[in-house]
Amino acid sequence: MSVEFEVVIGLEVHAELKTKTKIFCSCPTEFGGEENTHVCPVCLGLPGTLPVLNERVLEFAVRAGVAVDCEIANFSKFDRKNYFYPDLPKAYQISQYDLPICKEGKLEIAVDGEKKIIGITRIHMEEDAGKLLHSGNTITSSHYSLADYNRTGVPLIEIVSEPDMRSPEEARAYMEKLKTILEYIDVSDVKMEQGSLRCDANISLRPVGTSKLGTKAEIKNMNSFKALQKALEYEIERQQEVLEEGGTIVQETRTWDEEKGITVSMRSKEEANDYRYFPDPDLVPIIIEPDWVEEIKNSLPELPDAKRKRLVEKLGLSEYDAGIITESRALAEFFDKTVTLFNEPKTVANWIMGDFMRLLNVESIEVKDSKVTPEKMAALLENQADGKISGKMAKTVFEEMFVTGKTADEIIKEKGLVQISDEGSLGEIVDNIIEANPKSIADYQDGKKKAIGFLVGQIMKETKGQANPGVVNKLLQEKLSQL
Repeated sequence: MSVEFEVVIGLEVHAELKTKTKIFCSCPTEFGGEENTHVCPVCLGLPGTLPVLNERVLEFAVRAGVAVDCEIANFSKFDRKNYFYPDLPKAYQISQYDLPICKEGKLEIAVDGEKKIIGITRIHMEEDAGKLLHSGNTITSSHYSLADYNRTGVPLIEIVSEPDMRSPEEARAYMEKLKTILEYIDVSDVKMEQGSLRCDANISLRPVGTSKLGTKAEIKNMNSFKALQKALEYEIERQQEVLEEGGTIVQETRTWDEEKGITVSMRSKEEANDYRYFPDPDLVPIIIEPDWVEEIKNSLPELPDAKRKRLVEKLGLSEYDAGIITESRALAEFFDKTVTLFNEPKTVANWIMGDFMRLLNVESIEVKDSKVTPEKMAALLENQADGKISGKMAKTVFEEMFVTGKTADEIIKEKGLVQISDEGSLGEIVDNIIEANPKSIADYQDGKKKAIGFLVGQIMKETKGQANPGVVNKLLQEKLSQL
């Protein structure tokens, strides 16, 4: 009889903090410098150097903890995590072990409309290691690796979840939600392609109905949502096949091979790693006053869940529309600013999710780099609402705005796009079109109502698309009813 298995997943997410300097020295944290140029004796761990904590790192860690409902420790400390690896010049990493800065948080996700709370065990501060540049596509296919220590000492927070996720989709939703929150509170640039947000996934299978955790595999360093989901999907299949054939899962660390679409074993973890943690003797313990935590809490912006709820309950957007708009802080702020200038939330949402996001994707640019500002979009929508331009014209004008940065009024004037809504002027044109198309009039009178579409088209052609369609239809209906 086949056994049905339950998937158990926990994530360890590493987020680089967007400070200007490293966690314990004044070296820059900017991405992309020439190899081994953003280093100094402190981050390289040369003898006689002493680390000094960057206060912004502590502030950002507390901000993150508060944003995911963690308890903030009034006393925490740094520890040395000892291990030997080429990307770790000191042969130890300064991290936090038994007394982390944050613990016992939670985060709500939604998959297929079903909401679920994922527990967060802890958030701790630590320094990043260097980066190994492999000669091959993956570490397992490389003949040699080079070490770049620019990233050494870049400040990180590690966010450790409870093993509460039961599918790759839930893991992806959790990671996406976490990314959005970190972006909203402005503590990380969350650029996954640059490695500033990445995660390790722990996954195991157990028979449905049992509570004991199965033997887990850890998949290291995934830096895209697609990689996370695909790696977990593959690993579920692999582990299930082993168990169904009567085999046992080996506790090990694996890596995701994007090209082959498989996870590959890196090293066994049959025995628990002995990192020989001990308090870092060069760094004093951290004591935090509750008033400071409260001050940070009060400084946080409106978070994604609260913003989405407001857009639905107060502005009347659908859950779907509000979800799309609040996925990005920049997009949500663009929406809010536009609505303050043009108070039709649904119309603004439609434009943002339609033409605006489409053009951003086509041009591969961020909201902040768009030449269309909330002020310019609001002015365009005012022109459309006032009947100065039609909906079709508005789309033409918007594309021109996006490329040139000009205002709607400038483009309307340059291209002569003002919509004709005057009934007197249009009445004459309608009369002429009726007179010039007796067959269509006869068809209409014979019950062929589609004939009116041809007449509308002729009027739009005559006015070069500038006639107000609503006025044209009204006039046509009135005049045809009198024949």
